Amino acid sequence: MSIKTRLDRHFVAFSAVAAAGAAVGFVENADAAIVHSGTVNLTIASSTNGLYLNVVTGVINEPGNTGGASVPGWDINPWSSSALNYFNPAAPAGGVYVQRTGGGATANLPFGTLIGPASVYGSSPASTTGSEPHVLSSSSNIIGFRFQNEANANLVHYGWFRVSLDATLQGQPRTLVEFAYDNEAGRGIEAGVIPAPASAALLALGALGLAGRRRK
Repeated sequence: MSIKTRLDRHFVAFSAVAAAGAAVGFVENADAAIVHSGTVNLTIASSTNGLYLNVVTGVINEPGNTGGASVPGWDINPWSSSALNYFNPAAPAGGVYVQRTGGGATANLPFGTLIGPASVYGSSPASTTGSEPHVLSSSSNIIGFRFQNEANANLVHYGWFRVSLDATLQGQPRTLVEFAYDNEAGRGIEAGVIPAPASAALLALGALGLAGRRRK
């Protein structure tokens, strides 16, 4: 199954829940604005190309075989055959990956960290030492990013993606497990936090039940 097909299925499910929520007044619910990929497990090739991804369209390069030109409007690019580096697109200026406290490396963010306009961005490589280090032999690596959304007047949105690493930063298997972003421009998102469709659906049903009891 292609990445686009998998994303389409997740987005359809997300839209259905959002629509149900809107029917009972949940339009302003912050969680309803989070677009989540679900588990995609995209290979981050140990090469100078690595993985190019457009988070809105779901388009990727064939891992390690083609460069960014094959992914129009790409937003993130983890790569390298000797470490784990993060390459910036041309926009937004100033870098797209959240940097660790004190700088010098791209951060592995603690769950719930706010990613937004006040975060510090750059393109430094990953590090397994210092503050907010990447964790080897683990999928507990959450990277914050921002991107210019060509589908929304090139406004800046905020998101995160989770990386699974082998025993070294460059070793395989090395994958991008999942990603998420807030579909409202300029609004921050918490690292690792995803919408809970089941909870939203239960809230919607509860609200409808309460309305029915009031009518009785």
